[in-house]
Amino acid sequence: MADGGVVKSLLQLLENLNNGIDSLEAASSLGVDHQAIVGAVKSLQAIGNVISAELRSSKHCGLTAEGTEVVEQGSHEARVFNCIPPEGFPHNDLMKLPFGKIGFSKALLNKWIRLDKTSEGGPKIFRNVKNIEDHVREKLLLVMKGNATELNEKDKTELKKRTLLSEVTVKSYWIVKGSSFSTTLTKHDTDLTAEMIVAGSWKGKKFKPYNFDAWGAAPDSGHLHPLMKVRTEFRQIFLEMGFTEMPTNNFIESSFWNFDSLFQPQQHPARDQHDTFFLSDPEISHEFPHDYLVRVKTVHTEGGFGSQGYKYEWKTEEAQKNILRTHTTAVSARMLYKLAQQEEFSPIKYFSIDRVFRNETLDATHLAEFHQIEGVVADYGLTLGDLMGILHQFFTKLGLNKWVEVGNSGIFRPEMLLPMGLPEDVSVIAWGLSLERPTMIKYGINNIRELVGHKVNLQMVYDSPICRLDGKPPRLRA
Repeated sequence: MADGGVVKSLLQLLENLNNGIDSLEAASSLGVDHQAIVGAVKSLQAIGNVISAELRSSKHCGLTAEGTEVVEQGSHEARVFNCIPPEGFPHNDLMKLPFGKIGFSKALLNKWIRLDKTSEGGPKIFRNVKNIEDHVREKLLLVMKGNATELNEKDKTELKKRTLLSEVTVKSYWIVKGSSFSTTLTKHDTDLTAEMIVAGSWKGKKFKPYNFDAWGAAPDSGHLHPLMKVRTEFRQIFLEMGFTEMPTNNFIESSFWNFDSLFQPQQHPARDQHDTFFLSDPEISHEFPHDYLVRVKTVHTEGGFGSQGYKYEWKTEEAQKNILRTHTTAVSARMLYKLAQQEEFSPIKYFSIDRVFRNETLDATHLAEFHQIEGVVADYGLTLGDLMGILHQFFTKLGLNKWVEVGNSGIFRPEMLLPMGLPEDVSVIAWGLSLERPTMIKYGINNIRELVGHKVNLQMVYDSPICRLDGKPPRLRA
């Protein structure tokens, strides 16, 4: 609400005017800041039709900070002229002054000074005239006093080039008397109460108009989705354990990376349309690492790396089919292949949390999409003991006495890793969970051995195409 004194003064000013008045002129007449007048205008507008105010915009010339300095101390060239004594001034010393460089060139152009390069001790500057007139300062004084209209366009352009003058847009109100104008204001009621209606007193009251354009109070509501909270918690755990997040923004994947590279046979039930969404456009992919594709085909059809393979006719057309990825392990396969192409292997720890898609019957606990959580570690000589240790750390950070999904874990098969080009003594351990899926068991244990043992089995997938145990006993570590 504007100051009551300003409001009253503005009304008294309008009372004596036949026409309206600009708010800038009103501020000048009343000797107050323009913003005070603007506040008074808005307060009066809220009351009713006491005044009418039209917002206007106009462009005015104003002094820059440098222009204000020129008004106070003189132009650069005038200051240069005034600092030169009769015996001259060393050129090098002048260039060290704040106004020296600009002032020297302008004063030289005006022929106020001359430069003598033959002077003893180095070049010196001498006055070339007895007196000068600082026209630049005089022009800026006009602007400061509000008489910028007396300047021609050429002068304005020159002063703008020297960044002494700027053009600013000024917004003001043209204020006129309203249909209900009065210098005496009556406070309007803002609420219609039940008592007013019963007594009929509302008939003799004036109510403040309702402002339909006013912003309402922001509702104190809105929270993160529970799944997003859990996602953030899982992500933070992975980052604390030194994992790097994999790029998982490609929902569309080829069957090659989603199935074949993971040593899953092409006749596997998961590759049926009852379980997987296949794309019709684009229906197939064309770009694959050729040598790697050949090695994958060979290990499927003929075996290798200690495996006899599946002994079937592997088809490139089947591997080319595009799908909505059924798991983020397709991304893990890409990242492991990329890792294998490095000149020298370096251990990695990757994780991902992103959406996957399954062609399933919708019910209360299943949707066609959900979020998969995946952790992958590749290093020399990893064993089941390493997997148990990292799971212990992972679930300890997650916290006990919580509802968590029991997920799958294991060691990737050599038939998957060696065709990629990874060294033979490199192992990859991995595990996966889901944010939404309801395969949950509440656990409250203090030892990961119980978790991997008979109480709750974070199962090793012995028969998975991706993971297997190679027959060697696990080497447990403390």
